[in-house]
Amino acid sequence: MEAVKRFFSSPRFAVAGASNDSNKFGYKILAWYHQHSLPVTPLNPRAPQIELPSRAYDTVASPRALPTPSQTSLSVVTPPAVTLPLLQEAHSVGIPAVWLQPGTFDDAVLEFAHQHFAAVIAGDGGAGSEGWCVLVDGEEGLEAAGVQWASQKL
Repeated sequence: MEAVKRFFSSPRFAVAGASNDSNKFGYKILAWYHQHSLPVTPLNPRAPQIELPSRAYDTVASPRALPTPSQTSLSVVTPPAVTLPLLQEAHSVGIPAVWLQPGTFDDAVLEFAHQHFAAVIAGDGGAGSEGWCVLVDGEEGLEAAGVQWASQKL
């Protein structure tokens, strides 16, 4: 839980793999940050915006394009082959913490993440059957980190 507290201690968040497809986890996780009134930036190199029912978010193409990467925790919703180069770039711009959603990592990704980030949430644990997931474990993490949040409509 210490890594989760560190993750949520960042003032900003980003979702790599954010999607306009409401059936995909990249959409659902972006929506979770929005619904909890947290400052979030979607990363998607192919879509200029991600549209939720109540708000459109401008995207950035990569961690390098984030306004303040050293103050941004990164949720990752990409396949392992995309995740490793994404984490390499995230590390190079000073992102402090990453949350690797189930299915986004392999052994090489985990090894790199644990060597290069102050906090890594990934793998076994959490309340869900597939491991740590923002959608399942996020609210408990916010509370553990003492983050004040307000629920808002999607």
